[in-house]
Amino acid sequence: MAMLDRFKLDPHQAVLLVVDVQEKLAPTFPEKDYRSMLATIDMLLQGAAELKMPVVTTEQYPQGLGPTVAELERACAGGVIEKTSFGCCGEPAFGRKLRELGRSQVIVTGVEAHICVYQTVLGLLESGYHVHLVRDGICSRIPADRRTALGLARAAGATVTCAETVLFQLVADARADAFKAVSKLIRQRWDLLRGL
Repeated sequence: MAMLDRFKLDPHQAVLLVVDVQEKLAPTFPEKDYRSMLATIDMLLQGAAELKMPVVTTEQYPQGLGPTVAELERACAGGVIEKTSFGCCGEPAFGRKLRELGRSQVIVTGVEAHICVYQTVLGLLESGYHVHLVRDGICSRIPADRRTALGLARAAGATVTCAETVLFQLVADARADAFKAVSKLIRQRWDLLRGL
């Protein structure tokens, strides 16, 4: 069953990664796609807090692109890793942080899907991590570019998934302490997405 290991998620082995969701980039995305992505990442951040799971957040050249957007402020609670390389793995501080955490699974969200996110996925796979790319937690300026990134990431060996699948895998059992809180987060996101 080792072949299935890369599809599994465990809150004691997983880390949530938020890639480059920054102020100056925000206006470049299709508004509905962007708002949906924000709601998804925020839900995952709150779920990670319920599950006591670490979060790593990066910013691409924040002097030019600004800080992480205010809507995802909770993503920055543990600090932010600044980078100039498009892929997170090109920044030594990022690799050090993951090694310190000692986790084997990385849940990837952020922007842009076909640039920084995709190059990060490749770097993580090359470094031996099990990568779960959250299709509703990523965005590109052009929707076709996002679709290209998803196809390439899947072909490279990433598990392409969605936020609800991630959360329910992490919770695993309706008797788990986090189940009610996570179910509430999911219902709140449904309500928000219906309004978009």
